[in-house]
Amino acid sequence: MEKKSKNPLKSILTIVISLAFAGFFLWIALKDFDFNSFQKSISKANYWWVLFAGCFGILAYWFRAIRWNLMLEPMGHNISNSNSLWSISFGYLMNLTIPRSGEVARATALYGVEKVPVDQSIGTIILERVVDLACMVVFLLLTLIFKFDAILSFYKNSNIKIPPKYYYIIAIIAICGVLFFVFRKKLERVSFLKKIMKFIDGIFEGLSTIFKLKQKAKFIFYTIGIWVSYYFAAYLVCFALPETSNFTFDDGFLILVVGTFGMIIPASGGIGAFNLAMKFGFMALFISVGKSGELGGEVGLTYSFISLPLQIIIMLTMGLISIPMLAKARNNITEKEITE
Repeated sequence: MEKKSKNPLKSILTIVISLAFAGFFLWIALKDFDFNSFQKSISKANYWWVLFAGCFGILAYWFRAIRWNLMLEPMGHNISNSNSLWSISFGYLMNLTIPRSGEVARATALYGVEKVPVDQSIGTIILERVVDLACMVVFLLLTLIFKFDAILSFYKNSNIKIPPKYYYIIAIIAICGVLFFVFRKKLERVSFLKKIMKFIDGIFEGLSTIFKLKQKAKFIFYTIGIWVSYYFAAYLVCFALPETSNFTFDDGFLILVVGTFGMIIPASGGIGAFNLAMKFGFMALFISVGKSGELGGEVGLTYSFISLPLQIIIMLTMGLISIPMLAKARNNITEKEITE
């Protein structure tokens, strides 16, 4: 079957839009930013802590590679950990160019070295996203439990005000949601509602397949390992700056959650969105302990200009190494096929 050629205009448009997002959020984040204060703070940074944080960032790659193998195993695919690692690394590299393109690139790369059908790989990647979303919700709950005062302080001291009518809207949506599930059998007669319910059921079904894995304990272990690595990759950077070296363990929950939200926005490499998210997050932490929110915003931006480049450097380094490693693996497969 002849492959359809990619539309270059679509790719260019996607890149332009993601760059526009990055530029817009970066402009908002850097308004009234004190660059002199930033230079002083960055010059005092202890980069050994940044290097230590980077080790956890790389460790998350390895945990994710092994977990992916566990997900492919029930389908009869026993792939090498190295090929899994380099396929994931290549996918992250592609995400730096065209946001959200990494999933397909990762599955395609794995097919090239392990002959795992792309559709099966994509299915496991979607399941990964559902599992990661569940883990993200856990950290969000931890943040609400331990840092609710910081969130509330930020809300009270900011200009963000939620009109009362929105509370009514939220209540109505919640009631509709309950009625939706109570009367779902009758609602299934409506075609578009049936599609929505099928999609929701698919998510729950995807989560339930985790319990059908042959090595459930290992899957849970590596999932925890991924998110613990993410946590320390974010939290340890705090010790690099004098202003945040006294941050507590639970402060790390808020930093991880806020940073993840920043990276979800389809801006190139998270640039701008991540910086702005960190600015708001650190403002909340500073206000909650009676410090200046403005100072917290500046420190948050300083943190972001250390943490985000660290993430991008890891993605670039691992991604660029993955290219010759995947090429070598493909050549080995070709030579093996020729000899056979």
